[in-house]
Amino acid sequence: MLGLLFRLAFQKREVFGSELSSPPSPDPWVSGSPKQRTNATREVRSVEPRSCHLIEGLENGSEDIDILPSGLAFISSELKYPGMPSFAPDEPGQIFLMDLNEQNPRAQALNISGDFDKASFNPHGISTFIDEDQTVYLYVVNHPHMKSTVEKFKFEEQQHSLVHLKTIKHELLKSLNDIVVLGPEQFYATRDHYFTNFFLVLLEMILDLRWSHVVFYSPREVKVVAKGFSFANGITVSLDKKFIYTADTTAQNIHVLKKHENWDLTPVKVIHLGTLVDNLMVDPDTGDIWAGCHPNGMKLLAYNPEDPPGSEVLRIQNVLSEKPKISTEYANNGSVLQGSTVASVKHRKLLIGTIFHKALYCLL
Repeated sequence: MLGLLFRLAFQKREVFGSELSSPPSPDPWVSGSPKQRTNATREVRSVEPRSCHLIEGLENGSEDIDILPSGLAFISSELKYPGMPSFAPDEPGQIFLMDLNEQNPRAQALNISGDFDKASFNPHGISTFIDEDQTVYLYVVNHPHMKSTVEKFKFEEQQHSLVHLKTIKHELLKSLNDIVVLGPEQFYATRDHYFTNFFLVLLEMILDLRWSHVVFYSPREVKVVAKGFSFANGITVSLDKKFIYTADTTAQNIHVLKKHENWDLTPVKVIHLGTLVDNLMVDPDTGDIWAGCHPNGMKLLAYNPEDPPGSEVLRIQNVLSEKPKISTEYANNGSVLQGSTVASVKHRKLLIGTIFHKALYCLL
């Protein structure tokens, strides 16, 4: 149904435009029809690192991955997202853990304790924060009953568990996608759409209203700090904590934003990638951005197991330079990995996650 509506939109966008026009964009790359913005005709050629294998136990999605300095990797799994396939629609979401220090790391589901409704757990973007006493906290964008909250957990490594501490809600924290935590209960989060009604979201995407934005949250202040995105998605921070990197999926680019002492953000530059960018991670050794991408968004929206969506991972080096270097580190037509969302790297070990499919572990 979603794919049909988009195909109609390709033919009728001029009619919609005469009734409701979107404001002009300063970014020339985001202009064009929905067909152009979703790369509806694009195919990819295979690119693989020297050693990759699928991760056992991660069969129904691994949408976001965050690796601690210690080498422990948190993985959010079994996301149910409007318009996207789900191979386990009745199963609650889970958080998995992998220890990349092991010779053959395995993914194991973490137990969740505390006053928390596990049956409605629907995890999306995740981010970790390590306190001064080395306590690890995991923040999770959650969509219980298709709403948006941020859940704060304490990680108990010896017990192999997460203890739920609190649920964060706010009027501005709607339609959340990803999160990056920079202090005890201070974080930035992306709001991927202005509307929360599914069909209004669809209309918002077709008309490219660019009402998506980035929100800053603290217990004392919640505010919009960057706006004008078509589809604000992945968000992360530079190694020196001075810049925020935000993916705009259907505009096919990454925004570099300068962070100020009052938590406001100001634009620095835009890096165009030519692919639908999802989550962003920063290499802790080099500061390079690793981006999980969708080479053809239409194959996601109109899922066909006979012609599945592919996967793509890009690496962006020299981010702040005049001409960043962009390289393809992984690409597959869907025969191995479908719908890649994230690429997280630690000491030349790479984890690639997906919305609803499997996950890949590679040695670089």
